[in-house]
Amino acid sequence: MFQTETFAADEAGVLKAAAHLSAGSLVAFPTETVYGLGGDARNGQAVARIFNAKGRPHFNPLIVHVPDIETARSVALFDETARNLAQAFWPGPLTLVLPLADGHGLADLVTAGLTSVAVRVPAHPVARALLHSFGGPLAAPSANPSGRISPTTAAHVQSGLSGKIAAVLDGGACAVGLESTIVGGTPLALLRPGGLATEDIEAITGPLAPAGPAISAPGQLASHYAPNQRVRLNATAAEADEVMLGFGPMPSDLNLSTSGDLVEAAANLFGHLHQLDSLGQPIAVAPIPDLGLGQAINDRLRRAAAPRQPI
Repeated sequence: MFQTETFAADEAGVLKAAAHLSAGSLVAFPTETVYGLGGDARNGQAVARIFNAKGRPHFNPLIVHVPDIETARSVALFDETARNLAQAFWPGPLTLVLPLADGHGLADLVTAGLTSVAVRVPAHPVARALLHSFGGPLAAPSANPSGRISPTTAAHVQSGLSGKIAAVLDGGACAVGLESTIVGGTPLALLRPGGLATEDIEAITGPLAPAGPAISAPGQLASHYAPNQRVRLNATAAEADEVMLGFGPMPSDLNLSTSGDLVEAAANLFGHLHQLDSLGQPIAVAPIPDLGLGQAINDRLRRAAAPRQPI
């Protein structure tokens, strides 16, 4: 255990964070989706520290964050569909699972022994500044203990990982609030719904196949994004011992969006779960429409409510 520093998201803070990463240490940083726990993707010891800090299963691969498409091509092989998706949605909340390129230089743990890699170009200006300053690919799962609620503020990171990582680069609250959408495989499949609506992707690719049973991308464990407290879904009201996470106009302890706006609900999801979890009571969650970003919200909620898996 050691003290985890917090750096302001200015030029000096970015330089200090990049220096830690270059030394093989871990730094949490903001993306437009959630805070990522960054480590040098080419440094096996740094990547091992990510798994250790999170308590993450080693069969669960990591997303590699890069500053641009050109860098992505140094670690992954792009076909025409992947190129079209990258041009349409990068930088942004889309992760592509693609075959590893020859000479990729990534540590074996990053891909969990697979012959593919999950890669994306984040849009957050602080993440982009850090990637350019560091000058290499960063392995960066969400900056929280494995299986727990993803962090959307620096305070969430400190709450879960203080004393286990070198620093947090504080860029404020994340705008999207849901992890990236992940697609990959042959035929092209939706491996994890996320911050980019499936309909937007299918406008380019056509219908996406469902994910198979194998773990081929991050965020596919049945129990994931989980609070410490029990979660009950599709609740119209809280029971006597519960706190209520609402959606739309309804009585609740916290409401994802009183107006029923799914974009607002996505941005609030993890932050509200953190707040309710801290109260130490089971959490009842109102029904969420299963369309657009609602698909990703419901995916996270189902995993949060699933029986806990040993890690």
